[in-house]
Amino acid sequence: MSIWWSLHLPREAASVPLARRLLLGAMELAGVDPDVSFDLAVALTEACANAVEHGGGGRDTPGYRVTAYLDGETCRIEVADSGPGFPSGWRRRVLRPAPDGAEHGRGLGLIRELADHVEFTNRPASGGAVVSFDKVLKWQRDPAPAPLAGV
Repeated sequence: MSIWWSLHLPREAASVPLARRLLLGAMELAGVDPDVSFDLAVALTEACANAVEHGGGGRDTPGYRVTAYLDGETCRIEVADSGPGFPSGWRRRVLRPAPDGAEHGRGLGLIRELADHVEFTNRPASGGAVVSFDKVLKWQRDPAPAPLAGV
């Protein structure tokens, strides 16, 4: 089964649960194991929260884009914003754990732990940061039948 979707969302905290629910619903429909779905949903939440918090310079900054592909045995997710991008030297900080008691600085590291492959890049031409990650899917043993539309 192949499913993909793309959303353009406002840089508002209320947009994050929408992306998460859509991902979870698509994975449930496809019969993905709930543990894998949960890991990807947490990683997506962290990537979206970063785009909301860091993805722009002011009120007039455009939103961010979330694209997800469930194709064959893999789910690939991309979150792209139009902000200033990752600052220089940020890669070293991502590789180190956040200090105990820190309220920020754990999101990108958490994405790295939950996904099988992660890319953090800047878009030089248009500006902004892109967080892409994928995970090999596992399937439910006895998936629940999908609800029928209109019933």
